[in-house]
Amino acid sequence: MSFFKKFFKDIVRDRKSDDDDTVLVKGKPKPKYYGTVCPYPNFNASNDAAVLKSAIESKGVDEDVIISVLVKRTNEQRQKIKAVYEATTGERLDQALKKALRSDLEDVTLALLMPAPQFDAYLLRKATKRLGTDEDVLVEVLATRTNQQIREIKMAFKQEYDEELEEVIKDDTSGDFTTALLALLKADKDESTQVDMDLAQKDAKILFEAGENSKGSNVSDFINILTSRSGPQLSKTFQKYACVSDMTLPKALEMELNGDIEDCLIDIVKVSWNTPAFFAEKLHKAMEVSMIISKTQVKVKIFYEFKKLNFSPIYL
Repeated sequence: MSFFKKFFKDIVRDRKSDDDDTVLVKGKPKPKYYGTVCPYPNFNASNDAAVLKSAIESKGVDEDVIISVLVKRTNEQRQKIKAVYEATTGERLDQALKKALRSDLEDVTLALLMPAPQFDAYLLRKATKRLGTDEDVLVEVLATRTNQQIREIKMAFKQEYDEELEEVIKDDTSGDFTTALLALLKADKDESTQVDMDLAQKDAKILFEAGENSKGSNVSDFINILTSRSGPQLSKTFQKYACVSDMTLPKALEMELNGDIEDCLIDIVKVSWNTPAFFAEKLHKAMEVSMIISKTQVKVKIFYEFKKLNFSPIYL
């Protein structure tokens, strides 16, 4: 069952104010959905590098130690560990781990060691160079990153693979789906937290006229609005849409569109309405599959460590 049914069922209601979106953690206000991988206290890159070297060189490789260190350090701290490891051993940490580990644990640890833009660039490269493009990954990355993050991803992609990401997207996708992805790649989406009620009403009417209230669908109107407005602005537009239509916007998209562009725009709606819920749904589906196809205990170890931390995305 979709995590979003409860959100879209009562979509005409007002969202809670920002003041209600915080919780107290050790007496300090924090967003309800905040990363739990915080800077490790008393961090010492030299000590961590030495611990990892010992774990890699130990008989049988001490996987538990490697996991324990890497998942409890922020990405910035991991980069410092990498630098110290190479300076003291003469070998890159990612190469050392690649030799020592196998399968899922190798994949996860190498991902943890990548800077965020490089990791996203890697995901996009992998999604476009496999046998058949992984459209879900393209949308998940581009629809959930900030303008600055997308600009950094494009730079990393160019540096790593000597290709322009826009050109790769054009070559590997087609039609309206390509148009939507290129719109996201412009990295000029409104990121203001202010909501224009008149614009929300106007956009809701445009979306209604472009879909339900016309013969055929004007997909360009859907793409233009959904890829350029801020999350708070779109949330209000969705509420206004429910006032001019008998159905929610996601349901209208399902009826009017099909294929990759339908999935893409519905995911953008989900991200705009509630990004943490979007990722929760993705994680839930991924772990359902993992429970079925997992052949080793490696994932169990990783998930156990993340559970103790209440989990945080790799790129934090």
